[in-house]
Amino acid sequence: MTKYVYDFAEGNKDMKDLLGGKGANLSEMTLIGLPVPPGFVITTEACQTYLATGDVPDELAAEVTEHLQALEAQMGKRLGDADDPLLVSVRSGAKFSMPGMMDTVLNIGLNDQSVEGLAKQSGNQRFAWDSYRRLVQMFGKTVLGVDGDLFEHAIDAAKDAKGTEDDLDLGEADLRALVEQFKGIVQSETGSPFPQEPRAQMDFAVKAVFDSWNGDRARLYRRQERIPADLGTAVNVCSMVFGNMSMDSGTGVAFTRDPGSGSQGIYGDYLQNAQGEDVVAGIRNTLPLQDLEGLDKASYDELLGIMATLEHHYRDLCDIEFTIERGKLWMLQTRVGKRTAGAAFRIATQLVDEGLIDLDEALGRVTGAQLAQLMFPAFGDAASAKKLTKGMNASPGAAVGKAVFSSETAAEWAARGEDVILVRRETNPDDLVGMIAARGILTSRGGKTSHAAVVARGMGKTCVCGAEELDVDVAAKQIRLKDGSTVEEGDVLSIDGTSGAVFLGEVPVTPSPVVQYFEGELDDHDDHDDLVAAVDRLVQHADGARRLAVRANADTPEDAQRARRFGAAGIGLCRTEHMFLGDRRQLVETLVLAEGPDEQEAALAALLPLQREDFLGILRAMDGLPVTVRLIDPPLHEFLPDLTELSVEVAVAEATGKDVPEQQRTLLDAVRRLHEQNPMLGLRGVRLGLVIPGLFALQVRAIAEAAKALQEEGLDPRPEIMVPLVGAVQELEVVREEAERILAEVGVSAPIGTMIEVPRAALTAGQIAEAAEFFSFGTNDLTQMGWGFSRDDVEASFFSRYLDLGVFGVSPFESLDRDGIGRLVRIAVEEGRATRPDLHLGVCGEHGGDPDSVHFFHDAGLDYVSCSPFRVPVARLEAGRAALEGDSGDTR
Repeated sequence: MTKYVYDFAEGNKDMKDLLGGKGANLSEMTLIGLPVPPGFVITTEACQTYLATGDVPDELAAEVTEHLQALEAQMGKRLGDADDPLLVSVRSGAKFSMPGMMDTVLNIGLNDQSVEGLAKQSGNQRFAWDSYRRLVQMFGKTVLGVDGDLFEHAIDAAKDAKGTEDDLDLGEADLRALVEQFKGIVQSETGSPFPQEPRAQMDFAVKAVFDSWNGDRARLYRRQERIPADLGTAVNVCSMVFGNMSMDSGTGVAFTRDPGSGSQGIYGDYLQNAQGEDVVAGIRNTLPLQDLEGLDKASYDELLGIMATLEHHYRDLCDIEFTIERGKLWMLQTRVGKRTAGAAFRIATQLVDEGLIDLDEALGRVTGAQLAQLMFPAFGDAASAKKLTKGMNASPGAAVGKAVFSSETAAEWAARGEDVILVRRETNPDDLVGMIAARGILTSRGGKTSHAAVVARGMGKTCVCGAEELDVDVAAKQIRLKDGSTVEEGDVLSIDGTSGAVFLGEVPVTPSPVVQYFEGELDDHDDHDDLVAAVDRLVQHADGARRLAVRANADTPEDAQRARRFGAAGIGLCRTEHMFLGDRRQLVETLVLAEGPDEQEAALAALLPLQREDFLGILRAMDGLPVTVRLIDPPLHEFLPDLTELSVEVAVAEATGKDVPEQQRTLLDAVRRLHEQNPMLGLRGVRLGLVIPGLFALQVRAIAEAAKALQEEGLDPRPEIMVPLVGAVQELEVVREEAERILAEVGVSAPIGTMIEVPRAALTAGQIAEAAEFFSFGTNDLTQMGWGFSRDDVEASFFSRYLDLGVFGVSPFESLDRDGIGRLVRIAVEEGRATRPDLHLGVCGEHGGDPDSVHFFHDAGLDYVSCSPFRVPVARLEAGRAALEGDSGDTR
């Protein structure tokens, strides 16, 4: 029989699939003897059953009763007892951390009778009524769906009547009145009274947590973080300990290292006389954790010892939630902490140096996505900018955008192409849409462990929190400053998540130190030496571990030189189409529209030295490394005048009685003849080379002559000739025959291969391999044709709806569709190598620099990936991780 409930003493940290991250780690802390309030976990399997059937498993109620009775016996109290009540919290806890995205209810078991028992046992009437007030508010909003603002407005009114802004100034009588007011809100909004039966409260809360798995904010967060939708959440039922009992009580969040920078030290927030939700909600500004030493040295020293124990036990940065109840320390949660990209690299190498992990494991602790974040720019000289204030540097980076004051406005403005900064007093989980849309987040309340800070760090968003000098008026859509001036919606702000500074106007940005390092531009004693050293160390280790080579997509000598600096092992895609635009377009137009061989020969003769010079520069820059040159690929219409414009010109001339030159009429006739309804599936790639005599021959000759000239200089050029858009082996055979003749005439050799970007090419790869020495997968076109999508249209027209509906979790143009397009790749690899065992295989689409896709290409057996020069270090890192981890498909 399936077991749906586990006591904390029955689990461990390796049971995250079943107990969720929170439950598994509470069990682990119990197992190693740390002070954890007793409790039990309802498993993710119970949630999965509930989500599938609409009801909890039949056996669940009896199992919960059994574990609740055991908990009551252990604590010597009964749930909701009128004289000495046991109170519990009901918290979510999925396998992967989803901070603030699902629901929590505290103080379950309080009712009109047990609140008096709590007051009697604690000797503190204010505490008891504050706890009851919190339960009705949380339960009403979370379980019953009452608008949370109704409760907040009532609290604000009570504080206004008292002439205070601090919750702690509300006394017992005020809180009693609030409880009655809150119960009235519940009655009026739901039509039913607040439930007084403790077990019913708990059962309702458990179902509410299950339901929150499919809440809007949880689903959006899962899509953003690529968390599978079918995992479900566990529910943790934990005996309550109270940080809001007295001034010698409190609650806090601690990190064993700074999650923003990776620095070692004491890092966290503490609030006296508060419950845990007050810290992460950012409702009250917190004290630095160090201040706890002066308030309660015994608890502070014990906490530091536990932090050291946990970090050594988990061998990683730990994020800890704790509560102190009248001088007694309790651990409420631990998990491997989220961290910024820079912190991830620093901490991974620190732990190696401390002997806790080896370099292989350190490489597994960082990701290509994090390295990509480190390659973004930061603010430069802000001396001339108007500094408004300085808040807490919650999540590093530099963000510039127009101030907006609601999540909805942020999403709306961002959708029309505006850069925005989301400004709030504090964020809550409902702001997730706006946080994703915004370039950065600015709040006037909260600390480094507030909702805004935690979520922003997880997403790699720049965030400044706790900017207390800013009076944020969301309703008026403005920030009021102490000097009387205001910042209105639409005004440009610049926020520095590294220093916490907030500026009015646009501040210029400076390059990433990681990019400067790869470019060779850093001074010997740069301030970022430790970060750069950590990145270099792990990328170099990845180089030693990886099987995949990493090339770059580069079309100019400058890009080729940058690619070499960034560690590319060659060029996997040298596009040639840009070489035919600009001043040369007229020559191509003449070639396409030529009426006889003389005109064609003249155009080709003019283009040859220009093309040769292009290839000389690129091959020289990549001396000794392979350069895969793709022959001309774009649709024919890109080289011809626009049909509509040309038609209008001729029609207007005729209508106004002007003479229309015969050349223009001839041109219009030719453009009409060659016009295509769907040019991306028309005369392009190999088809263009076969239809226009001499075009591909021109390019092959230019490549060959450039290589020959460099050989004569004593260099080692290594060109490879790639034919685009091949769908049948016969197309490639025709081009290959001509290319081999030209190469022999010039006296150089070069491998000849093809792109696999047409689904038919993938399905007939065994035949095509007879004429190809290498394949390079053009995954952009392969995705377009495989899905039947027009990339230029679909991402704007309906992809957002497809993501909402879960048709796919991420755009197939961003990360390779393994099931469909990936299967085509695997078929081509298998059949191509069956024909030609030494067939060289690579990928040159956008997916070549996508971390998730790199793992797939490693597993599929490709020899290299090719991506933009700036993504080369990312691909190097991920290729190493793929070799060490195998194809887990998970690069979080």
